[in-house]
Amino acid sequence: MTPLRSDLRLAWQLTRGSGRGEWWRIALTAAGAALATGFALTAAALAALRGTYRVPVAHGLLDQPGTRSGVIVGLLLLLVPVLGFLGQCARIGAVHRDRRLAGLRLAGATPWQVRRIAALETGLACLLGSAVAACCAVPLLLRWWERPGAPAWAGIVLVALAVPLLGAVAGGLALRRVVADPLGRVRRTGPRGGRGPGLLFLAGLCLVGLVGALTVSGASTTGADRPAGAPLLAVLGAAVAAGAGAVWLSGAAAGATGRLLAARARSAAALIAAERLRDDPWAAARTHAAVLLVTVAGTGFLGIRRVLGDVVRSREDLDASFYLAGLDLAGAAVAVALALALSALAVGTAESVAARRRTLAAQVAGGVPRAVLGRALLLETALPLAPALLLAGVGGTAVGAWYAQLAGRPVPWAIALVPLAAYAACLLAAAGSLPLLRRSVRPGELRYA
Repeated sequence: MTPLRSDLRLAWQLTRGSGRGEWWRIALTAAGAALATGFALTAAALAALRGTYRVPVAHGLLDQPGTRSGVIVGLLLLLVPVLGFLGQCARIGAVHRDRRLAGLRLAGATPWQVRRIAALETGLACLLGSAVAACCAVPLLLRWWERPGAPAWAGIVLVALAVPLLGAVAGGLALRRVVADPLGRVRRTGPRGGRGPGLLFLAGLCLVGLVGALTVSGASTTGADRPAGAPLLAVLGAAVAAGAGAVWLSGAAAGATGRLLAARARSAAALIAAERLRDDPWAAARTHAAVLLVTVAGTGFLGIRRVLGDVVRSREDLDASFYLAGLDLAGAAVAVALALALSALAVGTAESVAARRRTLAAQVAGGVPRAVLGRALLLETALPLAPALLLAGVGGTAVGAWYAQLAGRPVPWAIALVPLAAYAACLLAAAGSLPLLRRSVRPGELRYA
């Protein structure tokens, strides 16, 4: 039996023998994979259409190739937060399985084999979600499309196979710094810092600057000399710079908040939260960065939506339903991205509690009240997110106000309340891990310390 086949068989046996807590992780992973499969299948079906085609949804928005391509790009971009959510699910699952992974290490498995088996477990859960989504999508496709061509069916098969593979890869990348010791401890290898996000941020800015310089130099000569892929490269560079900058901002804000709070803490909860933030400020940087990006996009979009909707309704020569359908579709994409970001934040907070359950149990055994630990857990999310979300709200409001001034419309200042709503939603998502905290501080956890 080949090593990969034996690892796959072992991953299947471990998945079948999972407990009730593990089945929650499997269900979340399968749900994320089903969502990713739905987005990818829709994009594949739209990409299989050629020329003008009457699609009986979205008020004609999907009839023309130009508008269809924009929808396809939006659907593919939604795969990024879905893969991040799958990575969070794999990470919290690895911590829950530390004793089982330690048993594999005692049986002679290498750290790479342990990570590969855990990644295959994620892949099996993704395969379940992908199969369910594909079985639901095919009848809908046959209902709206009488005779799908070979490219459509090939896209369906490719997506159904690619999503579990991408889920396994995302799980493996999420576990690349997690090693199960033979004694049953899970530790993270390699130091964490802001050098990686900082370098990606600079690389994105350099790419945007290079594309701008090439475009200007091409425009100074002839139009034919302009780079053909300049807009795509510029968008790619801006996306890399925005994502890496958000991660760097989140980690830097957490570290600065921890150092400031440690010097001025007046309560036990604040002191515990400060030490956690100062010790590992990059623990939740990725999920916080996703929330920041969605807040900027959501705030700016609501301002643009309000102004553009008024303009479309005021002009009788435009098909209002067509443009409003596009705006509603973009708003739905932003709402889905926000829901995924909040889900990833909740899962990341739960993973943090599970990773520290022995330390938390020792603190409770030493006399620290559970209510203090609960407040400290909420402060770990609330304190670093407050300044970052304030800055994100200012940026999104500035985008909405700028667009309103260009259109000659009054500025919809109500969009400034979006960051407050996002902040409250983040606190509610973090509070969802409090029941796990109560179970994690049981004295029985001290037996494995």
